[in-house]
Parts: sequence; C-alpha cells; structure tokens
Amino acid sequence: MRQPSVISRRVAAAVVVLVVGSGAAACGPQDSKGSDGSSGAAGKPAKGGTLTVLNRAAQEDFDPARLYTSGGGNVPSLVFRTLTTRNREAGAAGAKVVPDLATDLGTPSKNATVWTYTLKDGLKYEDGTAITSADIKYGIERSFAAELSGGAPYLRDWLIGGADYRGPYKDKKGLASIETPDAKTIVFHLNKPEGEFPYLATQTQTTPVPKAKDTGTKYENHPISSGPYKVVKNEGDGERLVLERNKFWSAATDEERKAYPDRIDVRSGLDSAVINQRLSASRGADAAAVTTDTNLGPAELAKVTGDKKLAARVGTGHFGYTNYIAFNPKVKPFDNPKVRQAISYAVDRTSVVNAAGGSSLAEPATTFLPEQASFGFNAYDAFPAGKTGDAAKAKELLKEAGYAKGLTITLTHSNEKNFATSPEIATAIQEALKQAGITVKLQGLESNAYSDKIYNVKSEPGFFLTGWGADWPSGGPFLAPIFDGRQIVKNGYNFNASQLDDASVNKEIDEINKLTDLSAAAKRWGALDKKIGEQAVTVPLFHPVYKRLYGESIKNVVISDWTGVLDISQVAVK
Repeated sequence: MRQPSVISRRVAAAVVVLVVGSGAAACGPQDSKGSDGSSGAAGKPAKGGTLTVLNRAAQEDFDPARLYTSGGGNVPSLVFRTLTTRNREAGAAGAKVVPDLATDLGTPSKNATVWTYTLKDGLKYEDGTAITSADIKYGIERSFAAELSGGAPYLRDWLIGGADYRGPYKDKKGLASIETPDAKTIVFHLNKPEGEFPYLATQTQTTPVPKAKDTGTKYENHPISSGPYKVVKNEGDGERLVLERNKFWSAATDEERKAYPDRIDVRSGLDSAVINQRLSASRGADAAAVTTDTNLGPAELAKVTGDKKLAARVGTGHFGYTNYIAFNPKVKPFDNPKVRQAISYAVDRTSVVNAAGGSSLAEPATTFLPEQASFGFNAYDAFPAGKTGDAAKAKELLKEAGYAKGLTITLTHSNEKNFATSPEIATAIQEALKQAGITVKLQGLESNAYSDKIYNVKSEPGFFLTGWGADWPSGGPFLAPIFDGRQIVKNGYNFNASQLDDASVNKEIDEINKLTDLSAAAKRWGALDKKIGEQAVTVPLFHPVYKRLYGESIKNVVISDWTGVLDISQVAVK
C-alpha cells in the first residue's frame, strides 16, 4: 500500500452544509432495522424500477485496471465481478471475504506463496461468451500497463516478476507468475508468503477482461460486464451513467448481488448540499434515490435528527478508519519518549470528539486498530487519561523530560473542512495541552500543501494530524504501511510518519503474513497493535461514524463494516 484507500479519502473529505428539517438533538438518529439487520422502507424487496444515484464525484476511470478498493466501490461492483468479494451482510458479518467468480477463497500452498483458484460453472459476459481464467490473467496483466495507472499496487509488489512487468501492450509474453493450466483454473506465484491473498482477490484487478474486447484507455467507456448490470450510457467521463440488466448474468452463480432494480441511473457533479436536500425532500425519482459518496455532517445531522421521519432514513456505518496525532521522532522535542507520552496523557478525547461533530459522528479511540474483530481489535489504553485527559500526569512526565516550566510546540493541520485533520480538531488539542503547560502554535495548510508536507520524509513536521483507513478489514493493511520500517519511502509519499524501523515489529509482520487462518492472524495483529502503541509514536484520537440519507422508497439498506456505507447491490425500490 502506498496511499490511503479511495474510500477513506472520499469519506474523510465529505463536506457538510445543508438546510433540512428543523430542530436539533443531542444524539444521532436511530436506524429502522428489519429482522435481517437491514433497514429502509417497509415491505419485502422485489425486482423492478429504477434506482437513482445522486453523487458529487463522477465515476471516472471506470476501468477495472484503474480502480482502487474492493470491487471498485459501490457502482463498479454492479458491473465487475472478481475472484472473491466482500460478504454483502450488515455489520461485522459484512467484513468477511467470500467467493465471487471463484468456487472458494483459494487453495494456498503450505507456505502461502502459491494460490490456486477454480472458477464456477456458467459464468458469462454481457455478450453471452464464457468467462475464462485466461481473461482474469489478462485483466490483471493490463493493470500493470502505464497507460492504465491508478489501481492498487499489491499485485506489483506480491507477484514474482511483477516489479518489472510493463503490461501486455509492451510485453506480450505476459506474467509467468500467473498460470492458467485450463479455462477454469488460475494459479498465482508470490515472492513471499501472503496469507491474506483472498482479500487481495477482491480488488477489481481480478476482474476478467476479454483480450479481444480490450480498447486500452477507451475501455472505461464501455467495460464488458461480468456482473448483473451492463453500461448502456456513459457521458461526461462518468458524470452520467446508466446501467441496465445483463441478461447473461446468473444469480445462481452470484450469492452476493441481489440486483433488484431493473435500471440504475447515476447522476454526478452535484453539490453535497443539493444531494442531501434532494434526498430529504424525496420527491419524484428522488424517492428512489441514494448517494454513494456524500455523508451528513454535524450541522446537517442535528437538523435531520429533529425530524423523526427523516431520521428513520439515515443509514449508519463504521468503516475501519482511525484519526490520530502523528509524531516525527527525528524532530525535537518529539525524539524524547516522555514528551510523546505527556502529550498522550494530556489529550482530551471528549473535546476532540465534540470538535469532530459529537458522539454520533466520532467514537473515541485509544487503539490504532479500529474497534472491529476483523482488524484484530485488542482493547488497551497505554496512557490512560480518562475521558478528558490527565494534565497532572502529563506535567509529571514533562518534568522528567526536562521541561518543568512548560513547552512550546507547533501542531500542523489541514485547513480542509473535514472535521478530521481540520482546525476544529487542532484547536481542541491546543486547549487540552494548555492545561498541561504545553503551548501549541497552530500551522494550518491548504489540502495539497498539507499532503505534500506530511507525506515527505524531508519536510515532515514533528507533530501533526492525519488518519488511515485499510484497503480491506484486516490488521495487515492497517499496521504494515504505518509501522513497517521497510515501507519507509524516502523519495515519494511516505506513510510511516514515525519512521519506526523496529526489527521485532518487522519480523512479526512477516510471521503474521504467513498465516492463512485469518482469525489467528487477527489476534496477532491486535497484539502487535498494543506493542506498538506502548511506544507512543502516535496518539489515536477517534474513529469516524458515517451517516447517509436515502430516499423514502428505498428498501433493504445493508451497511457492512467493510465499507461503512449503504451497499447498492442490495437495494430495492419496489
């Protein structure tokens, strides 16, 4: 991994200005859940109708080679099927990986360096031709082409020969580390043990692409469907998308996608306030509308909560994401562990949560891993300071560190209105540390300048706000990019802010990666999180909670812990 997931960046950037309903309340709305854990309008979901999607961002790069995240996110997962996929159930059950095109999660070799998959029977494209293992191999190979940049980097890192492969347009021999001994079998040869390969197989790079239909950079205009819907209109570089049923898709081969609506109409380029206003009014076609990229913010949520009918149309989800303070121990005085520990004790998480929009939108964190079993969550608090901080303990540590008369430091933050790394959070920390005798100067930067500064080891500040979300719900893609010393990038974007290079941590990451028992691996990730947390190289602040409106005719709202947002593949409008 070399960048936060698309989902995490998109969610964190949600902007919130809206006038809906009236009144305010101290807590968020409650969902109206059905007996199966889903929610939405009453009545059994049925086939038929048109689902409208109202979004801010256009579905650019609608090419499986260029998409990042499991299934490419919500809309692409209606068109692209992958070897494995996320379990389309609500809550924690939805954080499991399950088969999609493959019959199972794959068969690993003894040391997890070779993974073999067998395709299901009856798989077809939108033109009725059969899907083969060679198509999956070709789909993966074209993701290496420089012309199709943007996808997840894992296969390049994990496959033997991947680092030097340039894609099928320049190297027609293909990747020898992917074998297809017959039309239904595909074998991957990895350069090191990777027990989490079934998670990686959820990425859209494992979508089959028929070589004869490949149009290079133009493929995104009409990608060939292997899912329940096909593209019938793509205008404005993904700003307007219309999907209709793929008559060759068979539900018998796909246990995950319900495909209730006959038609999906995606309209993008809308302002966040307009999206939420239209969903709240729910008039005409908007009654059967959802959004896949726009959250409710603090001000909007307070207004929605004052209207019971509106509040019943808010979906709540938890995506695995942690907002935290990062230290650069190469910058004084953060090279002193007692200074970092003092700040850990001084932080007032209650005020931080309030600054992030309140307890409905943020949950306090004392662990780096999110509070979900799939990540290996192991409850601990290395520097217990209660809900509002322990200024006395912080002062004691500062005295031991040689700062008995106090300390002045600079906190770098973003000026983006994201309620995560923005001025509201920085100010809350500034006030808390003041109680411990620490004077905090604030340095706010515009979004691009902020990213360029904090992700560059040459310019990285000593004390700043940031966050991280994993590409799949496991401790691996959460801890390794942030704390594995071998992932420190000296010329490019670096996410190991503390530049931690602890041999014992690196070794444990390698040992866990050998495990193909994902439950056993989760326990080890949790234990590793605690070990790292005791070094005070970060201060976990809070995990965000996502709230999204949907139209009054929407049925079967399912929100899993994998994505934290409504799963469009489960929605019905009849």
